[in-house]
Amino acid sequence: MEITAFRTAGLGDQTYLLTHDGMGVLVDPQRDIGRFLRSAAEQDVELRFVLETHLHNDYVSGAEQAALRTGAELVLPAAAAVAYRHRAAFHLEDIDGGGGLSIRPVHTPGHTPEHTSYLVLVDGEPVAVFSGGSLLVASAGRPDLLGPERARSLARLQHLSLRRLAALPPEVGLYPTHGEGSFCTVTGAGRLTSTIGAEVKDNPLLAIAEAEEFADRLLAAPMPIPAFYRHMGPVNTLGVPPMPPVDVAELDRAPEGTQVVDIRPRRAQAEGMLPGSIGIEAADDFGSWAGWLLPYQEPVTLVAEPGQDVAEAVTQLARIGFDNVRGVVRRLGEEATQTYEVLELGAFAERLGRPGARLLDVRMPHERDLVRLEGAVERFLPELVTQGVPAELDPARPVLVACGSGRRASIAASLLARRGYRPVVLTGAGVPDVAAALRARDAA
Repeated sequence: MEITAFRTAGLGDQTYLLTHDGMGVLVDPQRDIGRFLRSAAEQDVELRFVLETHLHNDYVSGAEQAALRTGAELVLPAAAAVAYRHRAAFHLEDIDGGGGLSIRPVHTPGHTPEHTSYLVLVDGEPVAVFSGGSLLVASAGRPDLLGPERARSLARLQHLSLRRLAALPPEVGLYPTHGEGSFCTVTGAGRLTSTIGAEVKDNPLLAIAEAEEFADRLLAAPMPIPAFYRHMGPVNTLGVPPMPPVDVAELDRAPEGTQVVDIRPRRAQAEGMLPGSIGIEAADDFGSWAGWLLPYQEPVTLVAEPGQDVAEAVTQLARIGFDNVRGVVRRLGEEATQTYEVLELGAFAERLGRPGARLLDVRMPHERDLVRLEGAVERFLPELVTQGVPAELDPARPVLVACGSGRRASIAASLLARRGYRPVVLTGAGVPDVAAALRARDAA
């Protein structure tokens, strides 16, 4: 038996392909199923089952389409009650895979009510468990994504589910779907895979004996929830059409009524963007930020540099249900009047020291708790969309914007610039670096 992992870094998730004796089992596939099916073909295995651990909140599933494309049997938790054909996985009712391999569903509610993990047995011996959003490496799946009303009940269930998995033999491999970089984790997850024994030894959440104390820990300081998450569960319940084409039309100008998203590097954006556009540099997490900041499913026009590959951006948008990419604009003329300024750490710190300078910190709350700058205006990046620009900022004066590295600050700058502000972005550094630079200057 072998397990191939497919990492989707921008969402902090992993899909798995288990192969055994010429047959394959695909676990929690994302919507762009081509990469998984190619791997199965390269390994010359027949896809027998497609397993879903839960109704995903962070991406559009590719499970139904993978099963339809290959003839594999689609298996979902019995309580998921989706609107398309599938085999219901009931707690501890084994699924025979042939060749000595069987799959044992284990009901592990907590991340979602229907959540089910899958224990893999070879010749009757447990060897691996696909734990989805239940037991994670050094963490657990968060219980609050379905709303605060159900969060404590689900947290108590998660406490029981983690212990159910921790009772497996220590040598059993642990293969979670959510990992480092996912907003579905309670805390920052560690390595991508582990073993039950390693988690029993090192996972701090397994050291909490009481369910209420466990729930208190999970709900004490929840991470923000990306805006697009609330749409994923309903989409995955009703069924998902195939991936749209990743090739898009070349346009001379952005069609009216579209959300214009500039994916060029931040320094190119700073020199001139189309008025009203939002700048989100192409990167692994492009889709997550686009889904968090744009109205769900509205048509999108991309702005890219000549020769810049847009296929990955289109794929990331499709993973979260943004299927209507109208095209790409590559050449901007005099209409590119939306600008902002970009500075390295030294010049940024010097500008911050001038009288009347105002800093906008767009980091997450838990980041601000670690390092704060006195006098900074604090507003997490997505709140610039949901709550607007803070009243303390003056559009007639430069607004210095910082985050942890410059990525979120550049996105924030585009949001400010399209509202008539004069943003100045710290690039290549973050608020902790500014704080250190100011301390060093004061000590000199």
